[in-house]
Order: sequence, then structure tokens, then C-alpha cells
Amino acid sequence: MQTQQATPDTDFEVRSTDTICVNESQQQHPGWYNLKYLAVGVVFGIVFVKAEIISWFRIQEMFRLQSFHMYGVIGTAVVVGMISVWLIKKFKVKTIHGEEISFQKKKFSKGQIYGGLLFGLGWTLTGACPGPLFAQIGTGVYVVIVVVLSAIAGTWVYGYFREKLPH
Repeated sequence: MQTQQATPDTDFEVRSTDTICVNESQQQHPGWYNLKYLAVGVVFGIVFVKAEIISWFRIQEMFRLQSFHMYGVIGTAVVVGMISVWLIKKFKVKTIHGEEISFQKKKFSKGQIYGGLLFGLGWTLTGACPGPLFAQIGTGVYVVIVVVLSAIAGTWVYGYFREKLPH
């Protein structure tokens, strides 16, 4: 008689390192309800264009340490984010639907170093990070479509090999 050995739940182990949206709303909304996100995205894109943070030249200046412009923008975003999270925690702010916002601690892993290096390398080579890609396309820089397709392909490759990668 053969006994079956319990196989460890490796999918859980790998998934536990993900940033899973624990604050996802359980409410159902009609499709048009998401148009507000499109509007915010358009405004966000216009701000990116006006602030010149989608400029390939500005990004190259940053990586060559020739200008403070991008570091100022990124640093300001980090400070605003830190203050926002602190305020949300301190005043126990809820979503517009009255649902609680919770923050989960995430442990550090060496995969974050590899991912950060790959992200930075791609950002340096293409002059684009994921946020501004669509704003760049919107301004007529259609060559960035290659970068968008490459980002999609990279995401697919990661998903395919995720169980074999260091986390």
C-alpha cells in the first residue's frame, strides 16, 4: 500500500511575497463607473507632459547625474506618499465607500534587488518607466509602443517562470 505524501503548498509560499490588494472593494459597480479613472489618468498624463517628466532628455539627465529635476519630482512624490500613509493610519481614514484601509507588512527579499536593477536598466535604456508610457504615446512618440509591448511580454515571462525565480 502506497502512502501519499503531502506536497507543500509552494504556490502559497510564492504568492505570499506578492503585494495582493487587501483593500479591494467588494462592492459591484456598473462599467461606466470606471470612467473616473480614465479622467484621472488623462489629467495625470497632462501633468506628466507639462512637468517634463516624460521627456527622454530629462530622464537621461537624471541617470547621468546632470540635473536635479527628476530627483526633485521623485523625492516630492515619496514625501507626499509618506505623509499620506501616516495621515491614513493616524486618522483611520476609510475609502469613499466606508471600507477600512489596511496596510500589510511585506518582508524584504533578494528578488526585489534583481527586479529593481532590471527596472532601472530598462528605464535607462528606453527613457520610460511604466507610468509615463501612455503619456508619451499620447504626445506622438509612437516608438514607445515597442516598450509597452516589451513590458507586456516581460510581465508574461515573469508570470510563466515565477515559481522558478528567487523571491
